[in-house]
Amino acid sequence: MWICSGLILASALLFYAIVYLYDRPGGFLDQRMSHAMGQEDTIHIPLGKTAEEAIQLFRRSPTLNVIHREPVEGGVLLFMNRIKQEVSNLQLEYVRKTWLGWKWGWGGEFSIGSSLQSKSALNYMSIPAIKGISTPFPLVYGDVLNASIKSVTVDIKGTDKYNAKLTKVTSEQTIWFVLLPSTASTPFNIEGYNEQGDLIAVKTISDSRDSGWIDLRD
Repeated sequence: MWICSGLILASALLFYAIVYLYDRPGGFLDQRMSHAMGQEDTIHIPLGKTAEEAIQLFRRSPTLNVIHREPVEGGVLLFMNRIKQEVSNLQLEYVRKTWLGWKWGWGGEFSIGSSLQSKSALNYMSIPAIKGISTPFPLVYGDVLNASIKSVTVDIKGTDKYNAKLTKVTSEQTIWFVLLPSTASTPFNIEGYNEQGDLIAVKTISDSRDSGWIDLRD
């Protein structure tokens, strides 16, 4: 019985040691992330008690304006607004849930001018996957800028169409996002449809890291 208890304790300690070496700041996961990001030195991604704290520590930001949380496999996506000098940045961060806490996993942001053209239907940013790292990417997201847009799809040429999720976060802001399969690649079309199902906005994306605006069709 004592031998059995000792084996269980030893196994538990070994498991914790492996988890610690993998998930700790500067550990094996951070080394893999650094290599995938093309960094020569290993980045030290801090651990947080919550997903929000993990982003605050990694981005060194004292406050966050989280407008939407989307649970995904392995963690959560946080959508945030950052406003600075009349420019709004729509920020998306994937935060991984580990045995030791929450840890930044991937993300990005893009700027949106305060004075938008009346023809603008959507804005967008495309974030690719990281080779060799498990994340919910590739992903495309943005704002709905025209009330006539009721649905958004991403049409990957030669394969399939993927419907975006539209979420109204305030009375004046609706965001959209679509998680794509790991095999997805450019080029693809971002398409916006009205309530009748008519295609009223479309743009072909050739760069997997692209961002910008999509105007209503004439």
